[in-house]
This record gives sequence, C-alpha cells and structure tokens, in this order.
Amino acid sequence: MNTPTFKEVQFTNGYEFTEGTGYTLPEYPFVKPPELVNNKTLRHAVVIVGGGITGLTLACALANLGIKAVLLDEDNTVGVKGASSRGICYTQKSLEIFNKLGIFDRIAKKGIQWSVGRTFAGDDEVYNFDLKQQSNFSLSEQPAFINIQQFYIEGFLVERIQELGSVDLRWQSRVKAFKQNKDFATLSVETPEGSYDIQADHVIDASGSHTPFHAWTGVTMESKKGDDRWCIADVRFDTRPPTERHTWIEAPFNENRAVWQHLMADDVWRIDYQMEPNADAAYISREDVVRERLERQFGKNVKVDIVWVGPYAYKSQCLNTLRMGRVFFMGDTAKIVNPFGARGGNTGVADADNLAWKLAAVLRGHADEALLESYNDERLEAAQENVKVTRRTARFLRPADGIERAFRNATISLAKQHPFARSLVNTGRMAVANTYRGSRICGDNGGVSVQNVKIQWRPGKTGALNDLLQWADGRLLILVFGKQTKASLKRLQELSLSGLPVRCVQVLTQGDHVQAREHVWDKQGRLQSACAAVPSGGWALIRPDGYLADTGKAINGELVGAVARSLGL
Repeated sequence: MNTPTFKEVQFTNGYEFTEGTGYTLPEYPFVKPPELVNNKTLRHAVVIVGGGITGLTLACALANLGIKAVLLDEDNTVGVKGASSRGICYTQKSLEIFNKLGIFDRIAKKGIQWSVGRTFAGDDEVYNFDLKQQSNFSLSEQPAFINIQQFYIEGFLVERIQELGSVDLRWQSRVKAFKQNKDFATLSVETPEGSYDIQADHVIDASGSHTPFHAWTGVTMESKKGDDRWCIADVRFDTRPPTERHTWIEAPFNENRAVWQHLMADDVWRIDYQMEPNADAAYISREDVVRERLERQFGKNVKVDIVWVGPYAYKSQCLNTLRMGRVFFMGDTAKIVNPFGARGGNTGVADADNLAWKLAAVLRGHADEALLESYNDERLEAAQENVKVTRRTARFLRPADGIERAFRNATISLAKQHPFARSLVNTGRMAVANTYRGSRICGDNGGVSVQNVKIQWRPGKTGALNDLLQWADGRLLILVFGKQTKASLKRLQELSLSGLPVRCVQVLTQGDHVQAREHVWDKQGRLQSACAAVPSGGWALIRPDGYLADTGKAINGELVGAVARSLGL
C-alpha cells in the first residue's frame, strides 16, 4: 500500500489552480500609509491582519459602528488570484449579518437561493430536506441559504467599507514580524515602497490557516490530517440541472465515491468529486480527465465550459484558546474544519460579528475590558463543535474498515426503505448559528441566536429585528412584551437614563395599548417566539450580534443584572 502524502495538495484554503479560464477579480491600488509618509510609528486601537471574508467582515462591522481600524492584506485583490471560488454556501445567520452591514441586497441579487437538499446512494434517493419548513430557519427575513462565490462577498464588503469610512484598507502590506508587551503590540509591515512598524492595542489575526501568528504567539492546537482527496470542477452547462443541493454518498458515475453539486452565481456549477486516497493531484485535475468525469455524470452530449478546476485535501484543526495577549484569532486561524456543511467561512463571519460589537463597546467605554474574554468562551465553543460535527461527516464519507464501514452500509441500506434511518445519512450537517452554553456573559435563557424577524413600525410600515439593532447602534436592546405596569415603565425609564448602553422597545401584539414612545408591533407573535416565547409583561435582552443574552418574566433587578453581565461588568 502506498503511504499517503500531503505535499502535493495544500489544505483547505490553499487550493491549486490547474485548468480553466479562472475568474477576473478586482484589483485595489497600494496607497502609501502615513507611517511611511511621515517616517513615524503610529498607534492604532485595532489592526486586522488578513483581507479574506473574515477580516473584511470584521472591518465592515467595526466601520458600521464607527470604530476606526487598519486592515493589512498582502495581496491587492479579493479571492485567490487566478484560482478558485472557494466558499460558496452562505447560511441564514451570515446573511443576517450581511444585512446589518448593508450588503445583503447585493448578495441576493447576484447569488442563488436554495433550501432543498437531496442525497442519493447509487440511483436511490435516501434523504431529503427543505430548510424553509424548519422552524430554526422559517422566521427570518433572510433565506436559509444563498450560494455565491466567496470573492463576490469579499468585493461587496470592500465596497461597503469604502462607503462607511473609518477603516483604512492597506493592500500589498505583508506582516513579517510581530511582538507584544503588556501595553501594546508592534507589527513590522513590508510594502512595495518600504517597510514600517505599526502599533496596536488589539490585533486580530484573520490571515488564514498558514498564519505566522501561531508561531509568533506560541498558541497550541489540536490537529488531525485526513488522507481524503477531492477535485473541484467549476463549470457552466448549456442545460441547467435542478437548483438544489444534490449529494451522492455512492455515485455510480464516480466509482461509487461521493459527489457534491451546487449552483452558484453566473450560472456556474460547483461539483466536488471524491477521489482515491492516494490520487495524484496533477492527474485528477487534468482537463481531459475532468471532462471524462463530467461526461460520465451528465452524458457526452452536454456542452461544458470549464471555469476552474482544483484538487484539494484537508485537515481539521482547533486552537486551544482564541486569544493570546493582544491577539485574537478568528476564521481559519482559529480553526480549520472539514469542508462539509458550510461550516468554514460562515463561522469566520460569525467570529467577526461576535468580536466587533465587543471591541466597539470596550473602545467606546460602554463595557469593561473583561467583556473581550467572552469572545474566547463563545467562539472557541463554536469552533470545537464545528470541528467535531465535520469530523463525523468525514468519517461517514470515508469510513474505516470495520465497524464504521458496517454502520455506513447498514444506514444506507435501511434509509432506502425506512424513514427513521434517513436522518443518520451524514453528507454534511448544514451550518446553523451556534449556541453558547458556556458563555460568562449569557444568562440561563441566553446564548441562542434570534432570527431577523419581520416587525411593523406602524400600519403600512414594516421592518425587521436588524433595524432595531441598527437603531441601538452597538448598545444592548431590551424588548419588553405586551402590557407593562406603571412600576415597570418607571424602572425601564430609569434604566434608560442610567448611562448604561441600552435601548428599550415595547413589543405589542393584537389588542395591546401603546405605553412607550419606542414601540413596534408583532401581531403574529413571531418576535416573541424567536426570543424563546417570553411571556406578556416579560423582557428579552438582545446583543448587537443578534444573540439573546437572557430573558425574564418581570422588570426587576434580574434585568439590571443581565445588562451588567452582558457588558462584562
């Protein structure tokens, strides 16, 4: 048996360009920074390293809150120059975040919405789902998923950052050295016009899986390599397959190995083929070999334009902590997951949304520095969960001989005849907003994401929860449901005037009377349901990232305690 080697193919975000016309990506000019102009080291509150989807989401979220930051990226474009579309499936939670940041409409116009997934074993359909029918997706104004090439989202984020201001985007700026002390961090930056040093109170490493910050900070991790091999084919057809997520556990046209099929923007289909464990990367990505593979699946008469082809292998990896001194790790620097269920880029977007409001609260003086520790609580828990879930999928798709293979064979056989077994078929558990069970800033009823529910400002004027979060502008949002006593109204008024960063809104249903100037209508009770069905007279405390901090039945000291806890006080 040949011993698997990993030198031929880079992992996860290091796809190799091999064949096809590639993608045309925007290029951004290098602008000489003030440090080089004035030959002076300057201090910044936030420096973000890496201009991929995670770093750009953080930059955009900070800009949306009016927080100044610097972003350094060693390239002058988005995506991977001349190469792949990389991530393609964006979850409802990510789309809700992009809605807050002002780019959702651009994504929806360009991308492809889908909710139906079908899984096949041979010629038999063994499992299907429609996410629109599931309650954890059905309340939001955003769809369950949109497929779109990652570089489009990154380009939209750049456009939005430029519209908002506050963030200095520095292209062709490579960090070549780093050090930190108890007061600040120093980064040495290399550019086309010379090198300079920059100081930062907070450094966010979003530079990807090959980051040097792991070595520079000494952070430890748990890592596991697999020997699975895959080959992507991004293609256009003269006829269109169904706009659904189709997966094959055992595809007859791929030697009974797995296949994924997704439609993206520009009528480009992403098709992932599972290869032999010891497959030669150069051979499996040759154009003639790829065309033969496509013909086996779609027939010889289907005309295909190959946009891009690339082989890849992967590993799973998770840091033991997401903060080392002044450095925060997010996206692929925090964890690398097997590419199943869209749990890679989407969790990086959630990392960014989580940290952005906390940094803003601390820098504005609204919260204690201790609030930043909760980023590690929450997003490390999410990273560990996503690594665990995707490892299970990898084992189902390429089981070891023995009990794992016997389990898979039994599951497939039973799923063809019995509904109870179909949920055991594991071709990727689709990403959802992670729950924070161990967060120091969430109460017993908190730690869950609240969907972007539709509300009504007044007759004929509708909005959504995200509009309330935007109005709150980085503050905590207190929703009080239904009729309030005079004592409760007085306590809410005192809380609003206390200097704490909160905004209060009364949520009214059919038959309720307006008691507060800031009020919205939720006649169908959808917002109340999304907030874990808070009883009439009760409250829900929602964070700027759309997560529920806690709920309560009455306006009392518990609400004040929840506000303080949510701010790290």
